[in-house]
Amino acid sequence: MKESATETGTGSGTALTVDELAARAGVTVRTIRFYGTRGLLPPPEIGPRRVGRYGPGHLSRLALIEELQHQGMTLSAIERYLQQLPPDLSAQDLALHRALVASWIPDKAEDTTREQLERRVGRELTEDDLDRLAAMSVLVRTDAPDVFQVDPGLLHLGVRLLDVPIALETILAARTVVLEHSRSAARELSRLFKDEVWEPYREGGPGAEDVARIKSLSAHMQPMVVQALVTAFQRSMKEELREAFGEG
Repeated sequence: MKESATETGTGSGTALTVDELAARAGVTVRTIRFYGTRGLLPPPEIGPRRVGRYGPGHLSRLALIEELQHQGMTLSAIERYLQQLPPDLSAQDLALHRALVASWIPDKAEDTTREQLERRVGRELTEDDLDRLAAMSVLVRTDAPDVFQVDPGLLHLGVRLLDVPIALETILAARTVVLEHSRSAARELSRLFKDEVWEPYREGGPGAEDVARIKSLSAHMQPMVVQALVTAFQRSMKEELREAFGEG
């Protein structure tokens, strides 16, 4: 599978050595090289002194592979999944795929020291940075001053938002809007699902087999609903931006 410069992201100005990429992704150098031989990871861009340089696309792809593994997929299945993706995906597109995969994986938080956290994100974090990440629910402070509970699914998004020239109050206001509307959509969709699937059993109650079937159907529908919501939001956002700022 041929990867474009857009996907690998090596031309974006962010150049990482294999050691830096491993630290940012939370994997070993050996794992990165193994993924490269399997075709799961595009080759690096060769820079001066024949040193391989990796970009945001490599980091996003490693995060996507990690989520697919959490989902229980084998490397062969992951390879087939990645081969089906368009060849011109950007690092942001890959991050979106990862978010869609992570959306139906059970919530999890990892205890992480400050040193581990800074190594994972590839930068030093100030107290203000930590406060902003905590306000965005990316991390939760613990009784130990340098140990945090970190949501790995939100970590890289939260770190990117640290560099956005928008006040924290604005980011939190936007987060509130997203949460309120997503909860409203989830509530309405749950009502529709209940009326369609659960209501027929209201009188006598579902049997064990029926409960298992309903649970299976719910689990099967969730990723499709999430993808539909994300796609609808993307299109709505483009339309709003187009109306506000024009085609340019």
